[in-house]
Amino acid sequence: MKRQLKKWILGLAVSGLLFILLFVTIILNPVLLYASRTTYNGFTIYHNKTINPQFPDALDKAKALLKKSEFYKEDLGLTICLNDGSSYPKLVKMILGPAFAWAIDNKVVLQGEMNCAENYVELNGYKWNLIELLVHEMTHCLQYDNLGLWKSNPVANLPKWMWEGYAEYIARQGPLHDDLRKSLGSLENDDSDSWEITFEDHTIAPRELYHYQLMVRYCLEVKQFTYAQLLSNPSDDLVIEKEMRNWFTDQKQTHSQ
Repeated sequence: MKRQLKKWILGLAVSGLLFILLFVTIILNPVLLYASRTTYNGFTIYHNKTINPQFPDALDKAKALLKKSEFYKEDLGLTICLNDGSSYPKLVKMILGPAFAWAIDNKVVLQGEMNCAENYVELNGYKWNLIELLVHEMTHCLQYDNLGLWKSNPVANLPKWMWEGYAEYIARQGPLHDDLRKSLGSLENDDSDSWEITFEDHTIAPRELYHYQLMVRYCLEVKQFTYAQLLSNPSDDLVIEKEMRNWFTDQKQTHSQ
């Protein structure tokens, strides 16, 4: 009986290991679940349907923003996995959960419905700016590439405001977001208790992530840290939050005189 039980447990463990290896193999090789692969300007795009002719322009604009990161590398070789009928995004959703998109190693996996003409990805009735979403997830790929697996989230358990805030900071470099004082003023006057912030282009960002990017913006633009220095800085989020609020108060007083 004991011998049979040991065999059963061993068989179950081997089956589980093989199942995990199969999942990992598929996740690391999206080509297995897509009908087509196209290369464009250093990107590899996996897709089932014909690529929207406006999508390359979105990639060009995303790449221009991505170059603002100190971690940027021209030869990184990013992969974009479209949500256009392949079961690959569904598999990623099963493992990681629902999201507008996920970054896995050097891959950006879109899960929402993409609208290139109006520059958004829609999920559950909410719209995220397509170019900014691409840059956010691409920035996570840069973080993985430069810091390595063991010094990246989720393994390294870096503070979420530093990890997600940097991805949001690089993504939101356009005129709607690049004035820290104006952005803090908008938050101060916003009495909504909703989970999201809505921008002028009618797209959204989670309020928490938007707040994180303001903290990172303050550290990089006002305190003049590099991102690498920020990661090694012992200050916690409460200290940075207080410093940023004091800076904002001083700025209001200066500009009111």
